Amino acid sequence: MNISVLGCGRWGSFHAWYANSIGHKVTLWGRTGSTNLDRLVQTGRNDYLTLSSDILLTDNLQQAVQTADICIVSINAQQFRSLAKRLKKETDLSEKPLVLCMKGLEIGTGKRLSEVASEELGSHAPVAVWVGPGHVQDFVRHMPNCMVISSTRQKLTENLVQTLTGPLIRFYYGRDLLGTEIGAAAKNVMGIAAGMLDGLNYTSLKGALMARGTHELSRLIAAMGGQAMTVYGLSHLGDYEATLFSPYSNNRRFGEEWIKGKQTSYLAEGYYTSEALMNLSEQYKVELPISRTVYEITHKGIDPKAGLESLFLRSLKDE
Repeated sequence: MNISVLGCGRWGSFHAWYANSIGHKVTLWGRTGSTNLDRLVQTGRNDYLTLSSDILLTDNLQQAVQTADICIVSINAQQFRSLAKRLKKETDLSEKPLVLCMKGLEIGTGKRLSEVASEELGSHAPVAVWVGPGHVQDFVRHMPNCMVISSTRQKLTENLVQTLTGPLIRFYYGRDLLGTEIGAAAKNVMGIAAGMLDGLNYTSLKGALMARGTHELSRLIAAMGGQAMTVYGLSHLGDYEATLFSPYSNNRRFGEEWIKGKQTSYLAEGYYTSEALMNLSEQYKVELPISRTVYEITHKGIDPKAGLESLFLRSLKDE
């Protein structure tokens, strides 16, 4: 099939590499002036992988969409609404599936990215999400993993799973789009918390973080109308190894470097998601203690050690 990937950063370039590796014809789009795209055009590679010369590189959004049977989107979650507006104005998506590979919530509204797509492109737009554990650095070394694709349309989910499954990735069918999106976004907040625990030499508390993190998010998902058990699947708990422990996790590293007072130059989506979760916490009247602590540390400047000790080392409570 013809697959176009919109976004040429770490994950966008991986999705192009992966789709090409399983036999699809691939176009990779980046915005005009993108340093990531310029480097790929000039050298055919970035810090993570080398792209096949079969992959078409372009900054022409209309061309990328027009030639595609499926569009995969992998950009900063906070930039997605802007891109969706461009897609609506400049292209004809028709009934082409749009697969969102970002794990985030829109700050200011707390909306899931599929909701943003519906608002900007119309409720008829066939939108799915592709999330789950794994790092580019591992995939390009041919280390396999399991991931999940979810949408509100069973046939769309099934077709995408069949189209995108390969030796490196086995896909599971996601039946709860809401829970999948909330879980995938919120695990990045837990990743920041895990990194902070690493930075404080409190790594032993990650077990408590995992137990309590899944619990607080399951209550939020249920309150929003999703299935509470979804959080225990690949979109959230199943992604903890890659997010809370891996040296490749940007969110874990962000949290650790925050404690050490280091400046970071890479994206940690959990920073923005913690703010969005505060919108949802207030809207649905669900307490999110871990997410709130991360938010207050990163946005309000409370002392990380005091905040995390209050969270994990206070008097015993029921689980």
